[in-house]
Amino acid sequence: MLPPWLPSPRTVGALQRVLLVALLTPAVLVALGAAVPALVLLPLLPGGTDRATKLLSAHTRYLSTLLTESRTAP
Repeated sequence: MLPPWLPSPRTVGALQRVLLVALLTPAVLVALGAAVPALVLLPLLPGGTDRATKLLSAHTRYLSTLLTESRTAP
């Protein structure tokens, strides 16, 4: 039995997700901002479209994994 002054595990899990997203959003925005020049220039180079697609896929995979794994079990 938890002491009454402690929040429930469900509330703690929700707060952890909010904190994780709040802390990592600036880092992700910086990474995406750094990738913008590459995404602008890569399609102009031979084979660059494939590399730009891989770069976007990597960012999408990273973000979806981050958000999926930050969820608590019901």
